[in-house]
Amino acid sequence: MKRILSIMTVMLLSMSLAAPSLMAGNDNRRGTAGATELLINPWARSSSWGGINTSCARGIDAFFTNISGLSFVEKTEFVYSHAMLNGGRSGLVSGASVNAFGLALRLGDAGVLGAYVMTMGFGDLYVTTEASPEPGSNGTMSPTLMNLNLAYSYSFTNSIHGGAVIKIITESTDNVNATGVAIDAGIQYQTGENDEIKFGISLKNIGPALSFGGTGMAFTTLNSAGNTMTLEFRSGEMELPTLLNIGASYDFLFEKWNQRLTVAGNFTSNAFLRDNFGLGFEYSLLDRFQARAAYVYQTDIFDSDNRVTANTGLSAGASFIVPMSSDGSRSLSLDYSYRSAVNLKGTHTFGATFKF
Repeated sequence: MKRILSIMTVMLLSMSLAAPSLMAGNDNRRGTAGATELLINPWARSSSWGGINTSCARGIDAFFTNISGLSFVEKTEFVYSHAMLNGGRSGLVSGASVNAFGLALRLGDAGVLGAYVMTMGFGDLYVTTEASPEPGSNGTMSPTLMNLNLAYSYSFTNSIHGGAVIKIITESTDNVNATGVAIDAGIQYQTGENDEIKFGISLKNIGPALSFGGTGMAFTTLNSAGNTMTLEFRSGEMELPTLLNIGASYDFLFEKWNQRLTVAGNFTSNAFLRDNFGLGFEYSLLDRFQARAAYVYQTDIFDSDNRVTANTGLSAGASFIVPMSSDGSRSLSLDYSYRSAVNLKGTHTFGATFKF
């Protein structure tokens, strides 16, 4: 496994150097990717960072930004998170939400095994047809999106950490579905007298294109001879929303009250969206309270006519850590984040992290 991760690290660094030519999308490709739920951060902690903590992600939250941060799980970590997308309203009958469950276990001195499940629901949506377009006349359907993730992260040295994720992607309604596979990989490097300087690179959503199938892609009709025929539409293939993150951060450490101020910056090269630039911070007090805020900028984000994202770039949140043992080996963290949006309500995410 260590040899595999070493090879993966070299490949990841090589691809990051070629990022301008490999990753940069063009206007004709933007918005054409499938499985865009892979771009939704389900975790409260890292979403309050705006997802820019590529260099300093720690624990299960690192699943979304940089899986190498999973290496910092000390023993066992369990996380649950619930997000209300854009105020929790999407369908005509009920709302849109994301639920995520994650578990990570340390294996030996250097390795960590982790898994998590993310489900995304839109409530009940009315089924309409050309013949009966009235809402409610054909019942409802409940689309669901689910991602299964299995990861392994390894600490090569005290300074270098790497990891990889295998994702199983499922999208379905009552009679149409699609299934795909994707891989994430990432590395982190930390240096300095107190490991206060950190760098990170992560490559996300690498995999084959996916397409839809099922009985909903077919219909029955009569030909000119009066014979019944069943015709099936072919779904076009959708590429995955590949992206590359490159980030750096610095910890300002203060002995009084065990304070820490981490400032982080990040660049995201999207293959099917506009590139993002992010800057944010995290303040920690006595390892019991943490506050975060970040801003993620992309071209024309302030232009209402040319903006291509509902998110306006601002995110913020906080965590309250409650110790559950005298030595600090067990704790419960209550997490919250908010992401702003234009013409829609913001996204609220609530989470709980249990370390034991």
